[in-house]
This record gives sequence, structure tokens and C-alpha cells, in this order.
Amino acid sequence: MHNKVVYQAAKSLDTLGLPVLRFNFRGAGLSAGEHNRGVGERDDVRAALDFLAKQFPSRPLLLAGFSFGAWVGLRVGCEDPRVSHLVGLGVPVNSSDFSFLRPSKKPKLFVQGSADQYGAVEKVKRLVASLPGQNHLVVVEGADHFFSGKLDQLDAAITTWFESSVFSLKR
Repeated sequence: MHNKVVYQAAKSLDTLGLPVLRFNFRGAGLSAGEHNRGVGERDDVRAALDFLAKQFPSRPLLLAGFSFGAWVGLRVGCEDPRVSHLVGLGVPVNSSDFSFLRPSKKPKLFVQGSADQYGAVEKVKRLVASLPGQNHLVVVEGADHFFSGKLDQLDAAITTWFESSVFSLKR
């Protein structure tokens, strides 16, 4: 939750006028529970979506996740009809299966560092090319998994995508 990538993404989305909720998965930080290899963490995402849906009943929801959070969150976002758009940051395609995205036609933004040690850019490009619907990939040149020294480019990627293609979420 306090990771610089998560913080920057939340700040970017908030600046665009979108409701934002950052949270730790079970067992992370000061959160209760134990890490559950992505199974129980899906329930954490569902609980967050339930909270947001109650707080903002007339607003479409989008789901953004970073690294492990992208792997868990995007899976739930694909399944949940309340979620209209998906954002994956630093997707760890080297060690995680993202084939669950293939049936989803929801618009998707992926932002990946060209030097991401957990997500080889060529694998991400193949993944994005295999997905149905409107999908956009931004590769931040020279960025590692944590977009060190490149958070401004992460912000620009999110902001540009939303301003050019998802502006209806602000209404």
C-alpha cells in the first residue's frame, strides 16, 4: 500500500477525479491474516470492490494493481461485472500466468518497465497482443520493476490513457 508505484498510481487516479482505495492484502504490512498465494487475496479485492460500490453507487469501477496486486486484482476485475476497466502495472509475467485475461473484453492498460526483472517486455507484448478488446501497453524505457526514477512517466501513462480513452469514468 505504501509502495511508491501504488502511491503514484493512486495519486494519478485521484488527480483525474476517480475514487481511489489503496489497501494491503492479508498478512501484508499491518493487515491481519496470512498470505494465501493469491486465493484469499482475491477475497480482499472483492471486499474492496464491495466497499467502493457502496460508497460510489453511481460510478463505474476500475481496478488497478501492481505486481502481485495486478495478478490477483485483474483476475477479480475480469470476473466482476461492476468493474469496467483494468490497469496492470509491472505485471510479473515471468512467474505468473495471466491467461485469465483472455476472455475479458474490458479495456485494459498495461504499464511495464523495459528493464522489469519480473516481467520481460517481450512476454508482456505477447500477452497484450493476445487479448480481446481495447488494450494499451506503455513501455517505460529504462524502468525497473519499481519504476525507479521514472514515476513521472508512470503518471503520464495513466493520465494520458484516461484522458484519451476513459474519460467517461469521471462522470
